[in-house]
Amino acid sequence: MPFSVPLIQKDVRAPKTARKVGNGLKYVIGIDLGTSAVKALLVDSEGRVCGEASEPYPLLQEKAGYNEQEPERWVTQTVAALRKLVRETGIRPDEVEGLSFSGQMHGLVLLDKDRRVIRNAILWNDTRTTEQCREIEAALGKRLFAVAKNRALEGFTLPKLLWVKRHEPEHFRRAATFLLPKDYVRYRLTGRIATEYSDAAGTLMFDVANKRWSEEICAAFGIDPAICPPLVESHAQVGVLLPDMAEAAGLSETVRVFAGGADNACGAIGAGILSAGEAMCSIGTSGVVLSVAENGDADYGGKLHFFNHGKENAFYAMGVTLAAGYSLQWFKETFAPGLSFDELLKGIDEVPAGAGGLLFTPYLVGERTPHADANIRASFIGMDATHKLAHFTRAVVEGITFSLKESLDILRGAGHDIGSLVSIGGGAKNESWLQMQADIFNATIHKLENEQGPAMGAAMLAAYGCGWFDSLEACAAVFLKRSRSYRPRPDHAELYDRLYDVYRNVYEGTKRLNDGLVPFRK
Repeated sequence: MPFSVPLIQKDVRAPKTARKVGNGLKYVIGIDLGTSAVKALLVDSEGRVCGEASEPYPLLQEKAGYNEQEPERWVTQTVAALRKLVRETGIRPDEVEGLSFSGQMHGLVLLDKDRRVIRNAILWNDTRTTEQCREIEAALGKRLFAVAKNRALEGFTLPKLLWVKRHEPEHFRRAATFLLPKDYVRYRLTGRIATEYSDAAGTLMFDVANKRWSEEICAAFGIDPAICPPLVESHAQVGVLLPDMAEAAGLSETVRVFAGGADNACGAIGAGILSAGEAMCSIGTSGVVLSVAENGDADYGGKLHFFNHGKENAFYAMGVTLAAGYSLQWFKETFAPGLSFDELLKGIDEVPAGAGGLLFTPYLVGERTPHADANIRASFIGMDATHKLAHFTRAVVEGITFSLKESLDILRGAGHDIGSLVSIGGGAKNESWLQMQADIFNATIHKLENEQGPAMGAAMLAAYGCGWFDSLEACAAVFLKRSRSYRPRPDHAELYDRLYDVYRNVYEGTKRLNDGLVPFRK
Protein backbone atom coordinates (compact mmCIF):
# COMPACT_ATOMS: atom_id res chain seq x y z
CA MET A 1 0.00 0.00 0.00
CA PRO A 2 1.27 3.52 -0.75
CA PHE A 3 2.31 5.54 2.29
CA SER A 4 3.46 9.04 3.05
CA VAL A 5 6.25 9.81 5.51
CA PRO A 6 8.65 12.73 5.83
CA LEU A 7 11.63 12.25 3.58
CA ILE A 8 14.00 13.51 6.27
CA GLN A 9 13.56 11.89 9.65
CA LYS A 10 16.01 14.00 11.63
CA ASP A 11 15.88 17.71 12.30
CA VAL A 12 12.21 17.75 11.41
CA ARG A 13 11.34 21.21 12.69
CA ALA A 14 8.26 23.12 11.76
CA PRO A 15 8.79 25.96 9.33
CA LYS A 16 8.84 29.49 10.54
CA THR A 17 5.45 31.14 10.23
CA ALA A 18 4.79 31.61 6.54
CA ARG A 19 4.14 35.22 5.60
CA LYS A 20 0.73 35.80 4.11
CA VAL A 21 -0.87 38.38 1.88
CA GLY A 22 -4.56 38.46 2.57
CA ASN A 23 -5.56 34.83 2.79
CA GLY A 24 -2.80 33.54 0.54
CA LEU A 25 0.55 31.96 1.32
CA LYS A 26 3.87 33.30 0.22
CA TYR A 27 5.65 31.68 -2.74
CA VAL A 28 9.09 31.01 -4.13
CA ILE A 29 10.17 30.17 -7.66
CA GLY A 30 12.77 27.59 -8.67
CA ILE A 31 14.32 28.09 -12.10
CA ASP A 32 16.07 25.16 -13.77
CA LEU A 33 18.25 26.18 -16.72
CA GLY A 34 18.55 22.95 -18.68
CA THR A 35 20.27 22.08 -21.95
CA SER A 36 17.15 22.30 -24.11
CA ALA A 37 14.76 24.47 -22.08
CA VAL A 38 14.32 26.54 -18.96
CA LYS A 39 11.69 25.53 -16.40
CA ALA A 40 10.13 27.77 -13.75
CA LEU A 41 8.38 26.15 -10.78
CA LEU A 42 6.07 28.01 -8.36
CA VAL A 43 5.99 26.51 -4.86
CA ASP A 44 4.09 27.76 -1.82
CA SER A 45 5.36 27.83 1.76
CA GLU A 46 3.77 24.44 2.47
CA GLY A 47 5.70 22.81 -0.36
CA ARG A 48 2.83 22.53 -2.83
CA VAL A 49 3.68 22.96 -6.50
CA CYS A 50 1.25 25.59 -7.72
CA GLY A 51 2.36 25.93 -11.30
CA GLU A 52 5.16 25.48 -13.79
CA ALA A 53 6.16 26.90 -17.14
CA SER A 54 8.95 26.20 -19.58
CA GLU A 55 10.46 27.76 -22.68
CA PRO A 56 12.86 26.09 -25.14
CA TYR A 57 16.03 27.36 -26.78
CA PRO A 58 18.15 25.86 -29.55
CA LEU A 59 21.39 23.94 -29.40
CA LEU A 60 24.02 25.25 -31.83
CA GLN A 61 26.18 22.55 -33.42
CA GLU A 62 28.55 24.11 -35.94
CA LYS A 63 30.70 20.97 -36.17
CA ALA A 64 30.65 17.40 -34.89
CA GLY A 65 31.37 17.51 -31.16
CA TYR A 66 30.58 21.23 -30.89
CA ASN A 67 27.68 22.19 -28.61
CA GLU A 68 27.01 25.86 -27.95
CA GLN A 69 24.17 28.17 -26.96
CA GLU A 70 23.54 31.89 -27.09
CA PRO A 71 23.53 33.17 -23.47
CA GLU A 72 21.06 35.93 -24.18
CA ARG A 73 18.50 33.36 -25.34
CA TRP A 74 18.66 31.87 -21.84
CA VAL A 75 17.74 35.28 -20.47
CA THR A 76 14.86 36.01 -22.84
CA GLN A 77 13.39 32.54 -22.38
CA THR A 78 13.76 32.65 -18.60
CA VAL A 79 11.90 35.95 -18.50
CA ALA A 80 9.27 34.50 -20.86
CA ALA A 81 8.83 31.43 -18.63
CA LEU A 82 8.44 33.63 -15.54
CA ARG A 83 5.89 35.82 -17.31
CA LYS A 84 3.95 32.72 -18.43
CA LEU A 85 4.07 31.30 -14.89
CA VAL A 86 2.70 34.51 -13.38
CA ARG A 87 -0.03 34.78 -16.02
CA GLU A 88 -1.18 31.18 -15.88
CA THR A 89 -1.23 30.90 -12.08
CA GLY A 90 -2.74 34.32 -11.43
CA ILE A 91 -0.21 34.94 -8.67
CA ARG A 92 0.16 38.52 -7.47
CA PRO A 93 3.70 39.88 -7.88
CA ASP A 94 3.94 40.80 -4.19
CA GLU A 95 3.15 37.19 -3.19
CA VAL A 96 6.46 35.90 -4.62
CA GLU A 97 9.17 36.39 -2.02
CA GLY A 98 12.23 34.80 -3.61
CA LEU A 99 13.63 32.84 -6.51
CA SER A 100 16.70 30.76 -7.12
CA PHE A 101 18.39 28.71 -9.80
CA SER A 102 19.54 25.29 -10.85
CA GLY A 103 21.71 25.16 -13.92
CA GLN A 104 23.53 22.95 -16.37
CA MET A 105 27.10 22.57 -15.13
CA HIS A 106 30.51 23.25 -16.71
CA GLY A 107 29.44 25.65 -19.47
CA LEU A 108 31.74 28.56 -20.31
CA VAL A 109 30.36 32.09 -20.65
CA LEU A 110 33.02 34.75 -21.30
CA LEU A 111 32.41 38.43 -20.53
CA ASP A 112 34.58 41.42 -21.45
CA LYS A 113 35.42 44.34 -19.14
CA ASP A 114 32.04 45.91 -19.91
CA ARG A 115 30.35 42.61 -18.99
CA ARG A 116 29.26 41.92 -22.55
CA VAL A 117 29.22 38.35 -23.90
CA ILE A 118 32.29 37.71 -26.07
CA ARG A 119 31.18 34.49 -27.81
CA ASN A 120 28.52 31.81 -27.57
CA ALA A 121 28.64 29.64 -24.47
CA ILE A 122 30.43 26.29 -24.83
CA LEU A 123 28.31 23.65 -23.09
CA TRP A 124 28.91 20.66 -20.82
CA ASN A 125 28.35 18.18 -23.68
CA ASP A 126 30.91 19.78 -26.01
CA THR A 127 33.76 17.37 -26.80
CA ARG A 128 36.24 19.50 -28.79
CA THR A 129 38.73 19.76 -25.88
CA THR A 130 40.40 16.34 -25.73
CA GLU A 131 43.81 17.87 -26.49
CA GLN A 132 43.37 20.39 -23.67
CA CYS A 133 42.45 17.60 -21.24
CA ARG A 134 45.73 15.84 -21.99
CA GLU A 135 47.53 19.17 -21.50
CA ILE A 136 45.95 19.55 -18.06
CA GLU A 137 46.93 16.02 -17.04
CA ALA A 138 50.52 16.50 -18.21
CA ALA A 139 50.90 19.80 -16.37
CA LEU A 140 49.25 18.89 -13.06
CA GLY A 141 49.50 15.11 -12.67
CA LYS A 142 48.29 14.01 -9.25
CA ARG A 143 47.84 17.61 -8.12
CA LEU A 144 44.66 17.75 -10.21
CA PHE A 145 43.02 15.12 -7.98
CA ALA A 146 44.46 16.66 -4.83
CA VAL A 147 42.98 20.08 -5.56
CA ALA A 148 40.09 19.78 -8.05
CA LYS A 149 39.11 16.22 -7.01
CA ASN A 150 38.16 15.26 -10.58
CA ARG A 151 39.68 13.96 -13.79
CA ALA A 152 40.27 16.23 -16.76
CA LEU A 153 37.27 15.52 -18.96
CA GLU A 154 35.96 17.40 -21.97
CA GLY A 155 32.83 18.43 -20.10
CA PHE A 156 34.60 20.64 -17.56
CA THR A 157 35.16 24.39 -17.85
CA LEU A 158 38.96 24.68 -17.72
CA PRO A 159 39.54 22.65 -20.92
CA LYS A 160 37.07 24.96 -22.70
CA LEU A 161 38.92 28.05 -21.47
CA LEU A 162 42.24 26.61 -22.68
CA TRP A 163 40.67 25.81 -26.05
CA VAL A 164 39.60 29.44 -26.42
CA LYS A 165 43.09 30.56 -25.35
CA ARG A 166 44.65 28.47 -28.12
CA HIS A 167 42.14 28.77 -30.95
CA GLU A 168 40.55 32.16 -30.28
CA PRO A 169 43.33 34.19 -28.63
CA GLU A 170 41.61 37.49 -29.38
CA HIS A 171 38.59 36.32 -27.36
CA PHE A 172 40.79 35.10 -24.52
CA ARG A 173 42.59 38.46 -24.33
CA ARG A 174 39.25 40.28 -24.06
CA ALA A 175 37.93 38.01 -21.31
CA ALA A 176 37.59 39.80 -17.96
CA THR A 177 35.21 37.32 -16.26
CA PHE A 178 33.88 33.85 -16.87
CA LEU A 179 30.53 32.63 -15.59
CA LEU A 180 28.59 29.37 -15.49
CA PRO A 181 25.27 29.37 -17.42
CA LYS A 182 22.84 29.96 -14.53
CA ASP A 183 25.15 32.63 -13.14
CA TYR A 184 24.93 34.62 -16.36
CA VAL A 185 21.14 34.54 -16.24
CA ARG A 186 21.19 35.64 -12.61
CA TYR A 187 23.62 38.45 -13.47
CA ARG A 188 21.30 39.71 -16.19
CA LEU A 189 18.31 39.61 -13.82
CA THR A 190 20.08 41.35 -10.92
CA GLY A 191 23.16 43.12 -12.30
CA ARG A 192 25.32 41.20 -9.78
CA ILE A 193 28.24 38.90 -10.69
CA ALA A 194 28.76 35.78 -8.57
CA THR A 195 28.90 32.00 -8.59
CA GLU A 196 28.53 29.46 -5.82
CA TYR A 197 30.55 26.51 -4.65
CA SER A 198 28.63 23.62 -6.26
CA ASP A 199 29.02 25.04 -9.78
CA ALA A 200 32.55 26.29 -9.16
CA ALA A 201 33.50 22.71 -8.27
CA GLY A 202 32.73 21.65 -11.86
CA THR A 203 35.27 23.98 -13.46
CA LEU A 204 38.55 22.13 -12.60
CA MET A 205 39.81 25.53 -11.41
CA PHE A 206 38.45 25.18 -7.89
CA ASP A 207 39.99 23.92 -4.65
CA VAL A 208 37.07 21.74 -3.61
CA ALA A 209 38.10 20.94 -0.04
CA ASN A 210 39.07 24.53 0.82
CA LYS A 211 36.22 26.19 -1.13
CA ARG A 212 38.32 28.70 -3.06
CA TRP A 213 39.62 29.31 -6.55
CA SER A 214 42.95 27.56 -7.08
CA GLU A 215 45.73 30.04 -7.83
CA GLU A 216 47.98 27.02 -8.40
CA ILE A 217 45.84 25.70 -11.25
CA CYS A 218 45.33 29.13 -12.77
CA ALA A 219 49.09 29.83 -12.67
CA ALA A 220 49.88 26.51 -14.36
CA PHE A 221 48.04 27.68 -17.49
CA GLY A 222 48.69 31.42 -17.47
CA ILE A 223 45.18 32.33 -16.35
CA ASP A 224 44.66 35.48 -14.30
CA PRO A 225 42.67 34.44 -11.17
CA ALA A 226 40.80 37.76 -11.47
CA ILE A 227 38.78 36.13 -14.26
CA CYS A 228 37.07 33.94 -11.64
CA PRO A 229 33.81 35.35 -10.22
CA PRO A 230 33.21 36.01 -6.50
CA LEU A 231 32.01 33.01 -4.50
CA VAL A 232 28.90 32.76 -2.30
CA GLU A 233 26.83 30.03 -0.65
CA SER A 234 23.96 28.51 -2.63
CA HIS A 235 21.35 29.99 -0.28
CA ALA A 236 22.99 33.45 -0.24
CA GLN A 237 21.01 36.39 -1.54
CA VAL A 238 22.83 37.88 -4.53
CA GLY A 239 20.44 40.77 -5.19
CA VAL A 240 16.91 41.68 -6.26
CA LEU A 241 15.35 41.90 -9.69
CA LEU A 242 16.35 44.89 -11.79
CA PRO A 243 13.33 47.13 -12.49
CA ASP A 244 13.18 46.35 -16.22
CA MET A 245 13.54 42.62 -15.61
CA ALA A 246 10.88 42.64 -12.91
CA GLU A 247 8.47 44.43 -15.23
CA ALA A 248 9.19 42.06 -18.12
CA ALA A 249 8.69 38.99 -15.90
CA GLY A 250 5.56 40.32 -14.20
CA LEU A 251 7.20 40.20 -10.76
CA SER A 252 7.99 42.73 -8.06
CA GLU A 253 11.34 44.53 -7.80
CA THR A 254 11.48 43.32 -4.20
CA VAL A 255 11.81 39.63 -5.16
CA ARG A 256 14.94 38.30 -3.45
CA VAL A 257 17.29 36.43 -5.79
CA PHE A 258 19.47 33.65 -4.35
CA ALA A 259 22.57 32.07 -5.85
CA GLY A 260 21.22 28.54 -6.44
CA GLY A 261 23.28 25.51 -7.38
CA ALA A 262 24.51 23.12 -10.03
CA ASP A 263 21.82 20.84 -11.48
CA ASN A 264 23.01 17.69 -9.70
CA ALA A 265 23.37 19.51 -6.38
CA CYS A 266 19.87 20.95 -6.75
CA GLY A 267 18.53 17.57 -7.85
CA ALA A 268 19.93 16.10 -4.64
CA ILE A 269 18.37 18.88 -2.55
CA GLY A 270 15.06 18.38 -4.36
CA ALA A 271 15.23 14.67 -3.45
CA GLY A 272 16.16 15.36 0.19
CA ILE A 273 19.70 14.00 -0.16
CA LEU A 274 21.38 16.21 2.43
CA SER A 275 23.28 14.05 4.94
CA ALA A 276 26.01 11.40 4.88
CA GLY A 277 24.67 7.98 3.92
CA GLU A 278 21.76 9.36 1.89
CA ALA A 279 21.80 8.57 -1.81
CA MET A 280 19.89 9.25 -5.01
CA CYS A 281 19.44 7.51 -8.32
CA SER A 282 18.45 9.88 -11.12
CA ILE A 283 17.55 8.48 -14.53
CA GLY A 284 17.10 11.11 -17.19
CA THR A 285 18.86 11.30 -20.55
CA SER A 286 21.95 10.41 -18.56
CA GLY A 287 21.92 8.60 -15.24
CA VAL A 288 23.45 9.55 -11.90
CA VAL A 289 24.01 7.75 -8.63
CA LEU A 290 24.89 10.32 -5.98
CA SER A 291 25.72 10.14 -2.29
CA VAL A 292 26.56 12.82 0.25
CA ALA A 293 30.13 12.73 1.57
CA GLU A 294 31.15 13.59 5.11
CA ASN A 295 34.04 15.90 4.25
CA GLY A 296 36.07 17.37 1.42
CA ASP A 297 39.07 15.07 1.89
CA ALA A 298 37.55 12.04 0.19
CA ASP A 299 39.68 10.42 -2.50
CA TYR A 300 37.95 8.26 -5.10
CA GLY A 301 40.99 7.94 -7.34
CA GLY A 302 39.22 9.64 -10.19
CA LYS A 303 36.61 6.87 -10.42
CA LEU A 304 33.81 9.24 -9.38
CA HIS A 305 33.05 12.92 -9.65
CA PHE A 306 33.39 14.80 -6.37
CA PHE A 307 31.80 18.22 -5.90
CA ASN A 308 30.67 20.71 -3.29
CA HIS A 309 27.00 20.35 -2.40
CA GLY A 310 24.40 23.10 -2.48
CA LYS A 311 24.10 22.59 1.27
CA GLU A 312 26.66 24.62 3.18
CA ASN A 313 29.90 22.76 4.03
CA ALA A 314 28.69 19.52 2.45
CA PHE A 315 30.00 17.47 -0.50
CA TYR A 316 28.78 14.70 -2.75
CA ALA A 317 30.26 11.97 -4.90
CA MET A 318 28.55 10.68 -8.00
CA GLY A 319 28.92 8.29 -10.90
CA VAL A 320 27.46 8.90 -14.34
CA THR A 321 25.94 6.69 -17.04
CA LEU A 322 26.04 8.78 -20.20
CA ALA A 323 23.14 7.08 -22.00
CA ALA A 324 20.64 5.97 -19.37
CA GLY A 325 17.17 7.11 -20.37
CA TYR A 326 18.63 7.92 -23.77
CA SER A 327 19.25 4.19 -24.35
CA LEU A 328 15.57 3.45 -23.80
CA GLN A 329 14.55 6.40 -25.98
CA TRP A 330 16.86 5.21 -28.77
CA PHE A 331 15.52 1.67 -28.50
CA LYS A 332 11.89 2.78 -28.66
CA GLU A 333 12.41 5.18 -31.57
CA THR A 334 14.41 2.60 -33.52
CA PHE A 335 12.47 -0.62 -32.87
CA ALA A 336 9.04 0.36 -31.50
CA PRO A 337 8.22 3.88 -32.76
CA GLY A 338 4.50 3.17 -32.71
CA LEU A 339 4.41 2.43 -28.98
CA SER A 340 4.29 4.85 -26.09
CA PHE A 341 6.85 4.42 -23.32
CA ASP A 342 4.09 3.07 -21.06
CA GLU A 343 3.10 0.49 -23.67
CA LEU A 344 6.72 -0.49 -24.28
CA LEU A 345 7.53 -0.90 -20.59
CA LYS A 346 4.33 -2.80 -19.87
CA GLY A 347 5.85 -5.69 -21.77
CA ILE A 348 8.77 -6.15 -19.38
CA ASP A 349 6.47 -7.71 -16.78
CA GLU A 350 5.82 -10.53 -19.24
CA VAL A 351 9.51 -11.52 -19.16
CA PRO A 352 11.30 -13.05 -16.15
CA ALA A 353 14.25 -11.28 -14.53
CA GLY A 354 17.34 -11.78 -16.66
CA ALA A 355 15.48 -11.24 -19.96
CA GLY A 356 15.94 -14.85 -21.02
CA GLY A 357 19.74 -14.61 -21.00
CA LEU A 358 19.87 -11.37 -23.01
CA LEU A 359 22.21 -8.58 -21.85
CA PHE A 360 22.49 -4.95 -22.96
CA THR A 361 25.31 -2.52 -22.20
CA PRO A 362 24.17 1.15 -22.52
CA TYR A 363 27.32 2.53 -24.15
CA LEU A 364 25.59 4.29 -27.05
CA VAL A 365 27.75 7.42 -26.72
CA GLY A 366 30.68 5.94 -24.80
CA GLU A 367 30.71 5.64 -21.03
CA ARG A 368 31.74 7.77 -18.06
CA THR A 369 31.64 5.64 -14.87
CA PRO A 370 33.57 3.49 -14.26
CA HIS A 371 35.34 3.34 -17.63
CA ALA A 372 35.69 6.92 -18.94
CA ASP A 373 35.90 5.44 -22.44
CA ALA A 374 34.81 7.55 -25.42
CA ASN A 375 35.27 4.70 -27.91
CA ILE A 376 33.20 1.96 -26.29
CA ARG A 377 29.76 1.32 -27.80
CA ALA A 378 26.64 -0.56 -26.79
CA SER A 379 26.08 -4.29 -27.21
CA PHE A 380 23.34 -6.87 -27.04
CA ILE A 381 24.84 -10.15 -25.86
CA GLY A 382 23.09 -13.51 -25.85
CA MET A 383 20.47 -13.02 -28.58
CA ASP A 384 18.63 -16.07 -29.85
CA ALA A 385 15.52 -16.76 -31.90
CA THR A 386 13.23 -17.01 -28.87
CA HIS A 387 13.74 -13.36 -27.89
CA LYS A 388 10.91 -10.96 -28.66
CA LEU A 389 10.50 -7.20 -28.28
CA ALA A 390 9.67 -7.54 -24.58
CA HIS A 391 12.94 -9.43 -23.94
CA PHE A 392 14.96 -6.69 -25.62
CA THR A 393 13.08 -3.99 -23.72
CA ARG A 394 13.69 -5.69 -20.39
CA ALA A 395 17.36 -6.21 -21.29
CA VAL A 396 17.74 -2.48 -22.04
CA VAL A 397 16.19 -1.47 -18.72
CA GLU A 398 18.24 -4.05 -16.81
CA GLY A 399 21.43 -2.95 -18.59
CA ILE A 400 20.86 0.71 -17.68
CA THR A 401 20.33 -0.31 -14.07
CA PHE A 402 23.44 -2.55 -14.05
CA SER A 403 25.47 0.41 -15.30
CA LEU A 404 24.20 2.55 -12.43
CA LYS A 405 25.02 -0.26 -9.99
CA GLU A 406 28.66 0.05 -11.04
CA SER A 407 28.65 3.58 -9.63
CA LEU A 408 26.84 2.40 -6.52
CA ASP A 409 29.43 -0.33 -5.98
CA ILE A 410 32.26 2.23 -6.12
CA LEU A 411 30.48 4.39 -3.54
CA ARG A 412 29.92 1.42 -1.26
CA GLY A 413 33.51 0.28 -1.73
CA ALA A 414 34.68 3.75 -0.68
CA GLY A 415 32.82 3.51 2.61
CA HIS A 416 29.38 4.90 1.79
CA ASP A 417 26.81 2.88 3.74
CA ILE A 418 23.92 2.95 1.27
CA GLY A 419 20.95 0.82 2.21
CA SER A 420 18.35 2.93 0.42
CA LEU A 421 18.10 5.44 -2.42
CA VAL A 422 15.58 8.01 -3.55
CA SER A 423 14.80 7.46 -7.24
CA ILE A 424 13.93 10.43 -9.44
CA GLY A 425 13.55 11.07 -13.16
CA GLY A 426 12.20 8.73 -15.78
CA GLY A 427 13.25 5.65 -13.85
CA ALA A 428 10.88 6.66 -11.04
CA LYS A 429 7.80 6.76 -13.28
CA ASN A 430 7.44 2.99 -13.78
CA GLU A 431 6.74 0.64 -10.89
CA SER A 432 8.42 -2.35 -12.53
CA TRP A 433 11.60 -0.34 -13.05
CA LEU A 434 11.53 0.90 -9.45
CA GLN A 435 11.27 -2.69 -8.21
CA MET A 436 14.08 -3.67 -10.57
CA GLN A 437 16.28 -0.94 -9.07
CA ALA A 438 15.58 -2.35 -5.59
CA ASP A 439 16.49 -5.89 -6.71
CA ILE A 440 19.63 -4.97 -8.67
CA PHE A 441 20.93 -2.44 -6.12
CA ASN A 442 19.88 -4.72 -3.22
CA ALA A 443 18.56 -1.62 -1.53
CA THR A 444 15.23 -0.05 -0.64
CA ILE A 445 14.08 2.42 -3.30
CA HIS A 446 11.92 5.40 -2.30
CA LYS A 447 9.60 7.22 -4.69
CA LEU A 448 8.52 10.80 -3.97
CA GLU A 449 4.91 12.05 -4.03
CA ASN A 450 5.82 15.03 -6.17
CA GLU A 451 9.16 14.66 -7.92
CA GLN A 452 10.29 17.91 -9.56
CA GLY A 453 14.05 17.40 -9.53
CA PRO A 454 16.47 20.33 -9.76
CA ALA A 455 13.73 22.99 -10.01
CA MET A 456 12.39 21.88 -6.63
CA GLY A 457 15.90 22.02 -5.18
CA ALA A 458 16.24 25.59 -6.44
CA ALA A 459 12.87 26.49 -4.89
CA MET A 460 13.99 24.95 -1.59
CA LEU A 461 17.17 27.05 -1.62
CA ALA A 462 14.99 30.14 -2.10
CA ALA A 463 12.66 29.10 0.73
CA TYR A 464 15.61 28.50 3.05
CA GLY A 465 17.24 31.76 1.96
CA CYS A 466 14.00 33.65 2.70
CA GLY A 467 14.12 32.37 6.27
CA TRP A 468 11.05 30.16 6.09
CA PHE A 469 13.04 27.29 7.58
CA ASP A 470 16.01 26.94 9.91
CA SER A 471 17.71 24.37 7.67
CA LEU A 472 17.39 22.63 4.34
CA GLU A 473 16.56 19.47 6.28
CA ALA A 474 13.60 21.22 7.91
CA CYS A 475 12.51 22.45 4.49
CA ALA A 476 12.75 18.92 3.04
CA ALA A 477 10.60 17.56 5.87
CA VAL A 478 7.77 19.86 4.76
CA PHE A 479 8.30 20.03 1.00
CA LEU A 480 9.13 16.37 0.25
CA LYS A 481 7.11 13.26 1.00
CA ARG A 482 7.60 9.66 -0.01
CA SER A 483 4.72 7.99 -1.78
CA ARG A 484 5.99 4.42 -1.82
CA SER A 485 9.03 2.26 -1.09
CA TYR A 486 10.26 -0.79 -2.99
CA ARG A 487 12.31 -3.38 -1.13
CA PRO A 488 14.62 -5.96 -2.72
CA ARG A 489 13.27 -9.46 -3.21
CA PRO A 490 15.97 -11.93 -2.08
CA ASP A 491 15.47 -14.40 -4.95
CA HIS A 492 15.61 -11.64 -7.58
CA ALA A 493 18.58 -9.95 -5.89
CA GLU A 494 20.53 -13.22 -5.95
CA LEU A 495 19.73 -13.82 -9.63
CA TYR A 496 20.75 -10.29 -10.55
CA ASP A 497 24.02 -10.63 -8.63
CA ARG A 498 24.96 -13.57 -10.85
CA LEU A 499 23.88 -11.78 -14.03
CA TYR A 500 25.76 -8.63 -12.97
CA ASP A 501 28.99 -10.64 -12.86
CA VAL A 502 28.43 -11.45 -16.53
CA TYR A 503 27.49 -7.86 -17.36
CA ARG A 504 30.76 -6.50 -15.96
CA ASN A 505 32.74 -8.78 -18.27
CA VAL A 506 31.08 -7.43 -21.42
CA TYR A 507 33.10 -4.22 -21.34
CA GLU A 508 36.47 -5.96 -21.34
CA GLY A 509 35.22 -8.48 -23.87
CA THR A 510 34.16 -5.81 -26.36
CA LYS A 511 36.64 -2.98 -25.76
CA ARG A 512 39.23 -4.19 -28.30
CA LEU A 513 36.51 -4.90 -30.86
CA ASN A 514 35.07 -1.40 -30.46
CA ASP A 515 38.49 0.20 -30.74
CA GLY A 516 38.87 -1.59 -34.06
CA LEU A 517 35.53 -0.25 -35.28
CA VAL A 518 36.35 3.42 -34.64
CA PRO A 519 37.68 4.07 -38.21
CA PHE A 520 34.39 2.82 -39.65
CA ARG A 521 32.17 5.21 -37.72
CA LYS A 522 30.80 8.36 -39.28
